[in-house]
Amino acid sequence: MTVYYPGFFWDPTYILVIIGALICAAASLNVSATFKRYSKTFNRRGITAEQCAREILQSAGINDVRIERVTGNLTDHYSPGDKVLRLSDSVYGSASIAAVGVAAHECGHAIQHQVGYSPLKLRTLSVPMANIGSWLSWPIIIFGLILGNMGLAKIGVILFSFVVLFQLITLPVEFNASRRALKILSNSAILGNDEVSVARKVLTAAAMTYVAALFSSVLQLLRLLILTRGRRD
Repeated sequence: MTVYYPGFFWDPTYILVIIGALICAAASLNVSATFKRYSKTFNRRGITAEQCAREILQSAGINDVRIERVTGNLTDHYSPGDKVLRLSDSVYGSASIAAVGVAAHECGHAIQHQVGYSPLKLRTLSVPMANIGSWLSWPIIIFGLILGNMGLAKIGVILFSFVVLFQLITLPVEFNASRRALKILSNSAILGNDEVSVARKVLTAAAMTYVAALFSSVLQLLRLLILTRGRRD
């Protein structure tokens, strides 16, 4: 049995990790730059993101979801379990088109929850397995490779695949929430057509971060498969 596998710590497959990291960094920089750019463009109605969220939820007949302010920048999210829509410091009280677009997107998740949107249900169900995969996959993979126990390492790879699967399930949830948001903003006249096109740019940039994260994880999974393929205990 091999007792040490130095190639795990540095080998040509690291190029896959580097590519994934660069893609994620580019997507993150793009969403930050896009939000910052349009956070200076205020909607004509002067409605804040918090007011927009409240208006959308009420019009959708959702009266049991709280709207809270959460610290951070673009840390906005909807918690189905708590039925809380949390808007970040940079969004909550802002009347910018960017902030309103983000708030509407989170409302899209609340509406998904209300109507029983299947991909959202599936994502919620997959959270425990994704958490297990996130916590345990790398320790198991590392120990397996150090000890030369490829069976153990492959168990870690399987656990890591749960994380990739979760990210894959997340994509339709995020894209659907954005579509709902843009449709609501347009149909309810919260934003004008030209303003909706700006909100679309912000939400598209945000959606690309999920695509980048999935692509990066797929590359990492491919690397792990290469490292463990054909090696024996």
